Amino acid sequence: MKLGILLLNLGTPDEPTPEAVGRYLKQFLMDPYVIDIPTALRWLLVNVAIVPRRKYKSAEAYQTVWTEAGSPLAIHLKNLVIELQKVRPDAKVAGAMRYGNPSIESTLEELKRGAITELLVIPLYPQYAESSSRSSIDEVTEALVRIGWAPKLHIVRSFFDDQSHAKAWADLIKAEMDQAGEKRHLLLSYHGLPERHLKKSDPSGTHCLDGGQATRKESESRTYACCENAIATGCASLATCYRAQCLRTSQIIIEELGKLGVAISRDQWTMSFQSRLGRTPWIKPYTDDVIPALAGKGASLVVATPSFVADCLETIEEIGDRAKHDFLQAGGKEFRRVPCLNTSPTWVDSLRKLTEKSASSAD
Repeated sequence: MKLGILLLNLGTPDEPTPEAVGRYLKQFLMDPYVIDIPTALRWLLVNVAIVPRRKYKSAEAYQTVWTEAGSPLAIHLKNLVIELQKVRPDAKVAGAMRYGNPSIESTLEELKRGAITELLVIPLYPQYAESSSRSSIDEVTEALVRIGWAPKLHIVRSFFDDQSHAKAWADLIKAEMDQAGEKRHLLLSYHGLPERHLKKSDPSGTHCLDGGQATRKESESRTYACCENAIATGCASLATCYRAQCLRTSQIIIEELGKLGVAISRDQWTMSFQSRLGRTPWIKPYTDDVIPALAGKGASLVVATPSFVADCLETIEEIGDRAKHDFLQAGGKEFRRVPCLNTSPTWVDSLRKLTEKSASSAD
């Protein structure tokens, strides 16, 4: 069999213009896994209320991160394909975006023409979420039907607990921690999700957020003791609970930092969630609430974003620009953003190991 490896990321506009950003936002927000309301209402919300106004502000933000070579996310995906191909010469490596270009369907067509008979699909989202992981996986399976191709299929649903992935992050975080002041604090900021997404993806229907295992006080404050319990007991919710998976990724990163000689006590690191939209409750704590609170403690702040494998608008502009500004405005003294994995050698090697392991069992 001839193996193809398809790396997927979420997507990016073709250009940092309101028109291109508007097209991208419509495709993204019309996904029922992203905005999970009835189709007609979603269409009105996206096309009338959100995109006509948001495309201008988002285009301005994209313009601050755009390079001569294009979108950072697209560049990093292209380069990651090149680097993984070097260490997997026995396979054909390709990359696609869930929204925007190169599309999943066009990339699958290309792999099909290359006489690929076995396909390994890796959505580059370490933690599982229906709005990213499931949406991408469903689009792959539907596109395969549309183009009439049925290779032997392997799918990586998540890799939140992959030790080598955490090691790749620890290497990058250590470099910034070593440069930070003596009183340093590590913030692990993950992309957020609406709380209802976690509840919908809970197979038990009772565990996630405040179902049964959290006290009333914990439920009201949204501290979610159930996530700690999910990790400790290995319950079924862990397979789909995004927040519990983020917590587990954080724990393994801290363990790997300890192996590198960077000992961090529990009060020296914080996990938070960024990029929330609208008025509906999202999982907490919110990064934009945590940032000024940490500034008041006088610590040197090091921020990493372990739900993103590649630098993009959310890491460069939202964290590197806006969060840094908020931290310094609130009285913080030193702010250091850890670059994403991008094409770091330890990440490429981690991905190589993941592809070798995952191709041994069909999904």
